[in-house]
Amino acid sequence: MINRLNFSIDIRAEKEKIWHALWNENFYRDWVSVFTEGSYAVTDYWKEGSTVQFLSPDQSGIYSLIETHIPKTIMVFRHIGTVVKGQAQPVDEESQKWTGATERYTLTEGKDTNRLTVDIDVMDEHVTFMTEKMPKALERIRDNSYQ
Repeated sequence: MINRLNFSIDIRAEKEKIWHALWNENFYRDWVSVFTEGSYAVTDYWKEGSTVQFLSPDQSGIYSLIETHIPKTIMVFRHIGTVVKGQAQPVDEESQKWTGATERYTLTEGKDTNRLTVDIDVMDEHVTFMTEKMPKALERIRDNSYQ
């Protein structure tokens, strides 16, 4: 079953710096290492409508469509299927359970801080992992926003 989880952090930095801390390749690799050391993304500069692969060091992971990308405001991924050895796989019975799940990053301007909110759909078996790891990833994003 799919669960929608919501996480947020207030960051005392400009939206441009937060967005850079999210999607710049080096900063991205830093904060996603919280989930799996050495993780990275293969992307066409995060262009809306393009496909991105979210990979671990062994080139396994998932591929997703960048459904929405409004710089410094929102990025939405629609997850499609798995990647094995760097190759996107057709949607199979296992990935059919979660294909279409979304992951949304939203920046909301506040008075003294900007709020980064992450809404993510996860399967039951990943709820505990994500609940433990995402707050740590958000702290890394916050810290990198000050650089």
